[in-house]
Amino acid sequence: MPALDVVAFDADDTLWQNERFYRLTEAAFTELLADYADPDHLTERLLETERRNLARYGFGIKGFTLSMIETALEITEGKAPASVIQAILDKGHEMLEHPVELLPHAAETVQRLKGEFRLMVITKGDLFDQERKIALSGLADQFDGIEIVSDKNPKTYRNVFSRHGVSAEKAMMVGNSLKSDVLPVLDLGGWGVHVPHSQTWAFERAEPPQSHPRFREIDHLGGLQDILKSLG
Repeated sequence: MPALDVVAFDADDTLWQNERFYRLTEAAFTELLADYADPDHLTERLLETERRNLARYGFGIKGFTLSMIETALEITEGKAPASVIQAILDKGHEMLEHPVELLPHAAETVQRLKGEFRLMVITKGDLFDQERKIALSGLADQFDGIEIVSDKNPKTYRNVFSRHGVSAEKAMMVGNSLKSDVLPVLDLGGWGVHVPHSQTWAFERAEPPQSHPRFREIDHLGGLQDILKSLG
């Protein structure tokens, strides 16, 4: 078994809260359009729009806000009041300004691993928003490398690891998304640790590869050190 060189962390919903703010905004969105459709239908239509727009806007709050506006116009057949559009924009602005709330065990886990491994953040989304959250988290100085990417797939990880002189076989990715954080790194021969979050966007869900020899799952980041010790 090759020695582990790098431990990389996802950011949103792994190190700090993120999806919760999307769901709160989505609830406000359905209230704004309650006269036009029921909440479940609005949620379904919004998700369809988000999926369709990923190739245009990528991941992040700005794309989410534009998708809400587009859905509102579709649902109302172009008759959404200006006040509703303004309210959606205001909600998007609020999301872009929300404080960073670290998840349990995030800070102490990163601090304890500093010096034992090369630590990285590999996260996707809007560049400005991710840079803001990383700066406000108080954790930026703990990492040897920070990568903000447009998407996460095997090619992305291969390029990131290559830039940092890391072999994928000696890398571990830790995150809440099986689809984006775990499976692509397993495909490259690395280690994938799933840290489930109570609210994970439907797009990020996948079946856990329980039989894969390099797959692990923990309830929270506080369990990561035990996994790393077991691999030593």
